[in-house]
Amino acid sequence: MAEKYSEASIKVLKGLEPVRQRPGMYTRTENPCHIVQEAIDNASDEALAGFADKIEVTLFEDNSVSISDNGRGIPVGIHPEEGVPTVEIVFTRLHAGGKFDKKAGGAYSFSGGLHGVGVSVTNALSSRLEVAVMREGGIFEMAFENGEVARPLAKTGSCGRKTGTFLHVHPNPAYFDSPAIPLNELERLLRSKAVLLPNVSVFLTVQKTGETKSWHYPEGLKGYLGEMLGGYEPVIPFFSGERISGKSSDFSEGEGAAWAIAWSEEGQVCRESYVNLIPTPAGGTHESGLREGVFQAVKNFVEHHGLLPKGVKLISEDLFSRASFVLSAKVLDPQFQGQTKERLSSREAVKLVSSMIADPFELWLNEHVEYGKKLAELAIRQAQNRLKSAQKVEKKKGSGVAVLPGKLTDCESKDASRTELFLVEGDSAGGSAKMGRDKEFQAILPLRGKVLNTWEQEASRLFANNEIHDIAVAIGVDPHEANAGIDLSSLRYSKICIMADADVDGAHIQVLLLTLFFRHFPKLIEKGHIYVAQPPLFRIDTQGQGKSKPPKKHYALDESELAGIEDRLAKEGFRNWSISRFKGLGEMSPEQLWDTTMNPDTRRLMKISVGAEMSDDTTARMNMLMSKHESQARRSWIEEHGDEAEADI
Repeated sequence: MAEKYSEASIKVLKGLEPVRQRPGMYTRTENPCHIVQEAIDNASDEALAGFADKIEVTLFEDNSVSISDNGRGIPVGIHPEEGVPTVEIVFTRLHAGGKFDKKAGGAYSFSGGLHGVGVSVTNALSSRLEVAVMREGGIFEMAFENGEVARPLAKTGSCGRKTGTFLHVHPNPAYFDSPAIPLNELERLLRSKAVLLPNVSVFLTVQKTGETKSWHYPEGLKGYLGEMLGGYEPVIPFFSGERISGKSSDFSEGEGAAWAIAWSEEGQVCRESYVNLIPTPAGGTHESGLREGVFQAVKNFVEHHGLLPKGVKLISEDLFSRASFVLSAKVLDPQFQGQTKERLSSREAVKLVSSMIADPFELWLNEHVEYGKKLAELAIRQAQNRLKSAQKVEKKKGSGVAVLPGKLTDCESKDASRTELFLVEGDSAGGSAKMGRDKEFQAILPLRGKVLNTWEQEASRLFANNEIHDIAVAIGVDPHEANAGIDLSSLRYSKICIMADADVDGAHIQVLLLTLFFRHFPKLIEKGHIYVAQPPLFRIDTQGQGKSKPPKKHYALDESELAGIEDRLAKEGFRNWSISRFKGLGEMSPEQLWDTTMNPDTRRLMKISVGAEMSDDTTARMNMLMSKHESQARRSWIEEHGDEAEADI
């Protein structure tokens, strides 16, 4: 018998309880290294803001860690709104911190901390955390146990003019698979902070061995990358640099990037990237910007000097397959995927980093033509090897090839592991997609009107419909059952992307196409080949405000993202902007469609999945929604769940 569900069943988690209930949502739980990193990041943000030049870390035998810096010290006075010491709020309240205000004069213009969640998570998952702050001539101390105040804030001494913050973190082993902090991971993290902060000295003392290590890199990223490569001779000298946007730039003042990049023909490829000193091991849009800028510079150099052999076309991977780099981006309001901030998702970062590096690198190549030609030769060899490999795969295919539909605008590449097919609603949108696409790997198949509802259609009758016939021939796979041993080696595209208007009619077309794939091409969903493109619903145009703030265009996926962009524009000092709503894909220019919906670096694709196997529950639900004979069940379901829908009127 089901338990009673009443008002008392709803639990409200207060304070830091959400973190303790679901620690995996806030940090990595393999070991406590990430919650220690949150404290180190705070010290680094003080250094990034120019208020600290020393960070000291000690790893104790009991797996506790102390972190100290000589920055400004966390404010210790009574918070004007909360009525308790501000330092207490920092460690006991989620979404409380000094890094939300990015306006000029704020506590932190650039920082890795964004959400005010970091050290409160550290405190929540520690059995004990001790804080000492030197500020305003005094030493102030307090302690927490299991996230709660154990010793209230008290002034314990004087410090003269010294300032800074000291933390002693005792991670609670109950929340982690292993209580031990990997020493190599901690060392790598601290070394990277020293690399990215050339005026800061970083120290690590390991109590077990009594050894103290220190890092200071006067050569910055270039010296660090050379150390990572382990002595392998680069094809050309290291290319390094740093550029920061000024008041007359297209970007916010102070945004920019520093980089070091090298190419080697042997040895391991090493790549590291950071945003506001936060490591991003999963990369993101700043790395995409580096690739785009460097590739454009090399491509222009190759074309200018006529180096490309006939029949060979360079792609970014040809150039970057042997590239190692260290990238450090400064972004005013970075957007990350997840609390652990392992991947940057800010769309603006692509153009920011690309524009910073493209012109200087192209100039360097033309000033050092001999080195430029060596790099071009390396990329061209990779392209030729890629083409040979693709030809070998092509020869394995059968000689009988179906005639591709005439309205299919195919891509140039035959490498099915990287090609994409866009099923586009309407001829006008199809025209924009054709002009805006990357014809190297993106194909376009425009669809007229709404596709047939194929839920109850026999597979033998599918090809009587011209649209479905064209889709099947274009993708190279025949209709099949869920349990069929279908061979997907003839699949012509790794991604099949449904691209429809962001309105009710567009949603209906999506449903009809998804029904087709779920019912008659289930292996394509099971293997992760079906995607839905997510075009933006709004465009936001900001008016120029002098040379420091030129006009800009922003795109929002939905109303919540629109609100976030408006909030950011207000913080950046913009006073006027206009909002326009797209009625359909056909309204977008090719450039807009590329930037928002088709560019792999800035688009949003939603992968369609139904689990490892097509469940009976899913099939039953689809039958109720799509069968012509289930109108009564469908009506009952809509009446029961209709109030859950968000109407787009």
